[in-house]
Amino acid sequence: MSFYIGREASKLWKRICSETTVEINLLAENWKYLLAGLVCQYIHGLAARGVHYFHKPGPILQDVGFFLLPELGQDKAYISETLFTTIFISFALWTFHPFILKSRKIYTVLIWCRVLAFLFASQILRIITFYSTQLPGPNYHCREGSKLATLPRPDNILEVFVINFPHGVLYGCGDLIFSSHMIFTLTFVRTYQKYGTRRSIKQLAWLLAVIQSLLIVASRKHYTVDVVVAWYTVNLVVFFVDKKLPELPDRSIAASATLLPLSAKDKDGRNKEENYKLLNGNSGDPADRRQRSQINGKITDDGNTHHTDSSMNGA
Repeated sequence: MSFYIGREASKLWKRICSETTVEINLLAENWKYLLAGLVCQYIHGLAARGVHYFHKPGPILQDVGFFLLPELGQDKAYISETLFTTIFISFALWTFHPFILKSRKIYTVLIWCRVLAFLFASQILRIITFYSTQLPGPNYHCREGSKLATLPRPDNILEVFVINFPHGVLYGCGDLIFSSHMIFTLTFVRTYQKYGTRRSIKQLAWLLAVIQSLLIVASRKHYTVDVVVAWYTVNLVVFFVDKKLPELPDRSIAASATLLPLSAKDKDGRNKEENYKLLNGNSGDPADRRQRSQINGKITDDGNTHHTDSSMNGA
């Protein structure tokens, strides 16, 4: 038993080392995109904190979701955040599964470049939207009488550039349309829908996205319109941005041939070479290199010419 465990541990360690080498090479080529995506996350955090300075608490707006869904209350508001954290951590762990599992379909670095591009495009639209119109926040700490409903004027310019994570994120006000939680949730679900392999998990992911939407409204963290707008906006953003980005290589096909994915130029060159071989009568098999020639409408495999008697042709 101990021998088996040691052997499997050795295989796992080799797999981790091999995958780390591949991902480091990809990181060296794509670190700029990852850094840009992280900077955009910081900018989004600053924008959400900035709009809090302009927030003015007021009466809660009439909302169909508030009428249909019972209010969870402050003591149960954590349920929504717990589900969101579960979705976030589950997706993050899935993106690192190539380091452990034998069956690999994605590259961790490339999938996060794609996810950050989806998030950036969606969050830019979100910033424009919630700065256009500030609605009175429905959350408990954003209502009239709460000390957290407004932020005091900053003492210096440096204070504006501090996000105050996680307190500033959990107790922000004014950044309503559209829901940031749904941006992340739908981006993760759409990504797994395309690159995931288990159908049952895909169905569960969409179910959790619906439950997350209902919990957000029931927790009074957002108006229903914030969630509804997120559903069609994020799906459209992912659909169009995905078409503009280069397609990820499928490791289930390419992994057995090469360590890193082939470039488009290499693929075209290989296809042209294979077509050339077929047109000249050579198969793609390296073992078959026989030259074929065409004489008087006849093709021979051994290169020998089969002559035809001219006198017989003339008879």
